[in-house]
Amino acid sequence: MSTASTPAIALLIEHGVDHLVHTYHHDPRSESFGTEASDALTAHLGVVPQQIFKTLVVKRTDSSLAVAVVPVTSTLSLKSAAVALGTRKVVMATKAEAERSTGYVFGGISPLGQKRPLTTVVDESALQWDRILCSGGRRGLEIELDPRDLVRLASAATAPVATG
Repeated sequence: MSTASTPAIALLIEHGVDHLVHTYHHDPRSESFGTEASDALTAHLGVVPQQIFKTLVVKRTDSSLAVAVVPVTSTLSLKSAAVALGTRKVVMATKAEAERSTGYVFGGISPLGQKRPLTTVVDESALQWDRILCSGGRRGLEIELDPRDLVRLASAATAPVATG
């Protein structure tokens, strides 16, 4: 267990969820946050890149925001995400929209502990693992947890929303 350094970690502690916190050096010049996390953590932790998930904020047809959580090795299928989120179309939210809504900095957005919890869909591939990693709420901070706990705490649906 850990101390609560972010709202995501505080939520895990509050609900008694078994988790580990991992840190890595974040290069401020990096723009590929998922790849950076994957490169830093796979060898060190003995996980494969498909176990590391990124949090993407999307905008639905009605302009409301939602979250899609997909492996860092994949891309989000906007069409599949729209179906899973029950809307006609989704587009990627802007950096400002994502930060304002979640309370997290871009590149460190966690699917947990958001300022205003957003409707969330987690790619169904997460459920094939005993443990996955996702952002802990800031760049260079990952949380390792059972994907079922992530789905439960985020009140998320699971669906095939990743491609590649």
